[in-house]
Amino acid sequence: MRRTVQNLLLLLTGAGVLRVSLFSDIGLRYVKEGLQPFLVASGIVLCALGLIGARRDGLPFLGRRQGQGLHSDAALSSEHGHDHTHGPRIAWLLVPPALVLLLFAPPALGSYTATRDNPKIVEEYERFEPLPAHGPAPLSLTEFIARAQQDDKQSLQGRTVLIQGFVTPAKDGTWDLTRLLVACCAADSQSLTVTMHGATAPPADIWVRVTGRWHPGGVLGTTSAAWHSTSQPSGESRGRASR
Repeated sequence: MRRTVQNLLLLLTGAGVLRVSLFSDIGLRYVKEGLQPFLVASGIVLCALGLIGARRDGLPFLGRRQGQGLHSDAALSSEHGHDHTHGPRIAWLLVPPALVLLLFAPPALGSYTATRDNPKIVEEYERFEPLPAHGPAPLSLTEFIARAQQDDKQSLQGRTVLIQGFVTPAKDGTWDLTRLLVACCAADSQSLTVTMHGATAPPADIWVRVTGRWHPGGVLGTTSAAWHSTSQPSGESRGRASR
């Protein structure tokens, strides 16, 4: 790969990073919101390095004569006895992902990721706040699972709850309500799932809001306590899974 192409690849990659982080919120599908400024900074640095290298090598549209860059390359080659104007050919493998990042938005994590994960014990709660006295209790999926796994008072027993997540079809004909916890980026995501019963599974990756009751199951303090929890849901479509 010629050095000119290397500089263009830096520009291409930097533009792709800026597209998903500065000019849209696509980057939030893959990293936490607090890391978005670092993505923007990375895109700016990549573009700046590409422009600096292109100007040094004399690309015509940057106002430097082509001959200057070629002369510099030739001098460098003769001084060291071999050609420095070409990089490793394996660098061409960076072109497809750079183009994908710039031209297409990679899909968000969803049911495909969740079905390849194992149930987790969620963070330990020191105590649980009392549930509202009346009506469905709105809970995050994290708190719902934590109460199922950790609450020896079984505060969920006999209570109607309202939880939200995206649909993950199961192999046995049931379906799971799922959320993905992202500590840093998509690479460290962990799935939280609760099995649903009593309603036909909506399409995979559709966001739904579920009103139902927890049916105790499994062993308290283990993942089985939440994994075998069930609800009778009535859900409404909320769009496709994003994170």
